[in-house]
Amino acid sequence: MSDINTMTRQKQTVKLAKMGMLVAISIVLVAFIHFPIIPAVPFMEYDPADIPILIGAFAFGPAAGLALTAVTAVIQGVTVSAGSGIYGIIMHLVATGALVATASIIYSRHKTRKGAIIAVIAGTLAMAAVMVPCNLIVTPIFMGAPRSAVVALIPAIIAFNLVKAGINSAVTFLLYKKISGFLHK
Repeated sequence: MSDINTMTRQKQTVKLAKMGMLVAISIVLVAFIHFPIIPAVPFMEYDPADIPILIGAFAFGPAAGLALTAVTAVIQGVTVSAGSGIYGIIMHLVATGALVATASIIYSRHKTRKGAIIAVIAGTLAMAAVMVPCNLIVTPIFMGAPRSAVVALIPAIIAFNLVKAGINSAVTFLLYKKISGFLHK
């Protein structure tokens, strides 16, 4: 019985180490790769930080994906994106959480190529959908802008989130099978 407990603890430790590595990669990616993609919303920058998080969610499940999201959002929010403070952390949690939860729940039930495609498309749409009300609530507070100014930006907000999540989802789709063997060892 002791050998089984030891093996279980070792597997959990290895899984946590791999998840920690994915968080570190995510932080490094956002530190070095971030740029605006839609002129109307230059404060919304593309970054590939969701790719390792989504890969981890596919490998370890939705709960692990949300844990990766939370840890990454907090670390990123107090280091490389400290200027956005608590608002940046909240926006990251909501945006990435919607993408990761939706995609990983679907993928965990349909672990096929088709299932992965449906998962990342649904996750991308979920992120874009949830960020409209989130921006309507948080952006006026964070930027001190009137809500009407944010309403005028809704098309750009939707486009930004579709592009960002779409790119990160497509890259995840292309990389996951190549990386999953290592993550499942």
